[in-house]
Amino acid sequence: MPLLLLVRHAENDYTRKGRLAGRLPAVHLNQKGLEQANALAKTLEQAPLKAIYSSPLERAVETAEPIAKAHQLEVIHHEGLMELDYGDWQGKSLKGLRRLRSWQTVQYLPSLMCFPHGERIVAAQYRIVQALHEIAAQHSEGDWVLCVSHADPIKLAIAHFLGMPLDTYQRLSIGLASISILYLNHQSARLLAINCSPNLFEGLEKK
Repeated sequence: MPLLLLVRHAENDYTRKGRLAGRLPAVHLNQKGLEQANALAKTLEQAPLKAIYSSPLERAVETAEPIAKAHQLEVIHHEGLMELDYGDWQGKSLKGLRRLRSWQTVQYLPSLMCFPHGERIVAAQYRIVQALHEIAAQHSEGDWVLCVSHADPIKLAIAHFLGMPLDTYQRLSIGLASISILYLNHQSARLLAINCSPNLFEGLEKK
């Protein structure tokens, strides 16, 4: 089974301004985000990537595109890598959402949370885990496969494969344009790296 490189999309104006984009359409990378995407492409230019999958949302696809271009691969859209459906919370400021009582549920008892007119967190975890198993099954032992997604889906997937209780997944941190590396086979999974930025990789190369 393959090595999965889980990449969070780069910066956009929603992340810059502290707003929850969710599945809103036409959320594009800003200038800094484009620079981050290009830095990812440079970091991964020697990686033997066999395939590149992405959430269909624009900010994820735009993060994947420079990497795909460098490797002469197509970006394969995969619905399972999609951001959580935050329902009525989409477009709202995080500052405002933190005042809600249900914010505490999201942070400390997410297994009980269903976003208003949106997705249950437990269902989202099942979705992303199934997507990664499905993607892994398409590839051979030793293949390197890139999957561009979003912070919460990546955290939920890592929590599952580490055997963490769902209610503790918010202890994980996944930064913009970060890389986490997961080896996944039929019986088990191993987390090889989490939340690594291109700058961190460059620092390791210099050493």
